[in-house]
Amino acid sequence: MGEQPIYSTRAHVFQIDPNTKKNWLPASKHAVTVSYFYDSTRNVYRIISLDGTKAIINSTISPNMTFTKTSQKFGQWADSRANTVYGLGFSTEHHLAKFAEKFAEYKEAARLAKEKSQEKMEMATSPSQESPAGELSSPLTPVTPPMENINGTDEICDTTPNSDPRPEPAQNALAFAHRRLCRSRSHVNILVAFDGSPKGAAESPAMTKHWEAELEALKGNNAKLTAALLESTANVKQWKQQLAAYQEEAERLHKRVTELECQSNQTPVIKSQKTELNQTIEELENVLRDKEEEMEKLKEELETMNDLMEQKDTLTQKLEETELRSRVLEEQLAGAEQRLEENQEEQENFRKSLRTLLELLDGKIFELTELRDTLARLIEEAS
Repeated sequence: MGEQPIYSTRAHVFQIDPNTKKNWLPASKHAVTVSYFYDSTRNVYRIISLDGTKAIINSTISPNMTFTKTSQKFGQWADSRANTVYGLGFSTEHHLAKFAEKFAEYKEAARLAKEKSQEKMEMATSPSQESPAGELSSPLTPVTPPMENINGTDEICDTTPNSDPRPEPAQNALAFAHRRLCRSRSHVNILVAFDGSPKGAAESPAMTKHWEAELEALKGNNAKLTAALLESTANVKQWKQQLAAYQEEAERLHKRVTELECQSNQTPVIKSQKTELNQTIEELENVLRDKEEEMEKLKEELETMNDLMEQKDTLTQKLEETELRSRVLEEQLAGAEQRLEENQEEQENFRKSLRTLLELLDGKIFELTELRDTLARLIEEAS
């Protein structure tokens, strides 16, 4: 199974100042996902948190660690291996209590695993527990603890036993991100085709809000893809170790076959052992081929994830350009509305001036009419 996430939550991450050993330094600008991981091959629990592609927490839980609640929403623990102290700020007191509960649970599990490992080493070194010669022993596989609901994000990590084979988490995350990016690309094309009209300027803020929501969703998918990448990297290391062990076993079996062939007395028992060894070699070779194919698939998935990251950067750049264009269009629209108001005010003032001039003309015409009538009477009287 390799290393799997078993519990996740969201919190603000801090680290103690290495110089003063008193002040807290923020390791993340915003709340990030903090997850407990369980490595079934080594029986190890780790706390891992990523900010983008940067691992800001990589702490292996040991029996001597202690998680301390320093306030209602803040807790801390010291990691002697990393030579630092980590601090987590949660949104609610419930999230802090749940994280502390899981810390104590996995700390106890790590202590029990360490004791069992020591007991097995003592039993292996005891003369009464020696295994028969030539018998191949297989490593014990610890039981993976059940997955918990992701606190604060309502996500569920499913590890139901005896289930049908299903794709790796990295494949699921990559397929999900690919679908989201395809939808985002089509919306971006529509937004880029914006015609620049006043109607388009009015609709542009709504499209901008929509794309901001899409960008936040892509950031969340990026965090999931990064967690899948970390998991895939751990699996690759584990498989490399297994491949080396299988190769050593195959070489040993080949030598054993050669020794049996060199023996002069070819009894049916030896022939039977040779057949069994050959079958074992074939099985190991098949396992090696399967592991190599899995490693190739993982490499392809990593390349696909890099392509998705590039597409996300392109979408982010297009969104910024669209926002800039929207602001320019809004400024142009505001300027046009202001000029329209000024023109309307000038026309109203011009109308008032015309009314005043007409009133003056009416008065002058009336005076001229009276003057004409007076002159006409004077002319009649003179004649």
